[in-house]
Amino acid sequence: MNNLKAIVVGAGMGGLTAAISLQQAGYTVEIYDRVRELRPAGAGISLWSNGIKVLNRLGLGAEIAQIGGSMERMAYLTHDGRCLSDFSLTPLVETVGQCPYPVARTDLQQMLLQAFGAKNVTLNTRCVAVEQTDTTATAVFADGQRATGDLVIGADGTHSVIRNYVVGETVTRRYAGYVNWNGLIAAAPELAPDNSWVIYVGNGQRASMMPVGGGRFYFFLDVPLSSAVQPQPDMRAELSHYFAGWATPVQTLIQRLNPDQTNRVPIHDVEPLSQLVKGRVALLGDAAHSSTPDLGQGGCQAIEDAWALTTNLVTTNISVADALKRYEAERKERTAEIILKARERADMIHGKVLEKTEQWYGELAQEDGGRIMAAIAKIIQKGPFH
Repeated sequence: MNNLKAIVVGAGMGGLTAAISLQQAGYTVEIYDRVRELRPAGAGISLWSNGIKVLNRLGLGAEIAQIGGSMERMAYLTHDGRCLSDFSLTPLVETVGQCPYPVARTDLQQMLLQAFGAKNVTLNTRCVAVEQTDTTATAVFADGQRATGDLVIGADGTHSVIRNYVVGETVTRRYAGYVNWNGLIAAAPELAPDNSWVIYVGNGQRASMMPVGGGRFYFFLDVPLSSAVQPQPDMRAELSHYFAGWATPVQTLIQRLNPDQTNRVPIHDVEPLSQLVKGRVALLGDAAHSSTPDLGQGGCQAIEDAWALTTNLVTTNISVADALKRYEAERKERTAEIILKARERADMIHGKVLEKTEQWYGELAQEDGGRIMAAIAKIIQKGPFH
């Protein structure tokens, strides 16, 4: 199937990676996004080796290494600062064959945009519908504009319009029971070591700092809350209340964060979908499998999608629809498993059943890193290039 034209709706991580991959395969690709300027949701993201290996394969290995943080260790501490477990990630890297790179989302998006070519991205164009015939697929936009190609890729995120078209009904997101505050902050030794992912846990809450490029930490703070709880006008005071009595580095983080540049996100996921494709239209990334961030695999799964989509289009010559069905078969079970595992872990971390959360804290105190790294490796090794 030479000279295909792909219309990608959504210029996030998944849409851009798919566009780069398809472009490298010789296809014509156009990207459309509803935003006026590209500003990614969320401040940072952990990319494990299953995602990094795809980026390496796309020729972006040096670029991702440059913008990624050096995460060589992982540590769990109690809310008041006692160490539960602190271990090197070297055995994990040796097992899976590639180190992880936590990155600032803006840096990642700019890297991908540069690799694809910004001139092929049209912004301020909101997709409202999709149409298809036996030979074409068309994205229809709110301003009346239409973009037609051989296929349409719905990479339009967790609030996807194209998902509803593919599934044939309006998909409702499910509140996961907790709120996440996240942002970037200058790395400093009084906060955490600059080569370690540090996580404080207690009361079903978390405070985490992770090194990203540019001498910064990506931080997040998690609190289980009712969906009815509204954000307070003074974010710092609100967080100081929730994390009263927590260790000094957590207090320092709260005092130093910039409330205007900190995201407050009620965390949701979506039940695994009955289908990821419909004819010449395919879902990808959060549009296809919106999960909680508790496995750190959301971004990697979008990158895996991009690779699988391209591979099936390149290796199948029956029809576009047939290639997309093969893509769906490859990705549906894998991504459903990630959604459900992330949900289970979210419940355990955030005190849905307090006894299970307390049991987890107890296990962390006995942990040498082996079980944690084995669990991470198991997820990674189901990806491509394992």
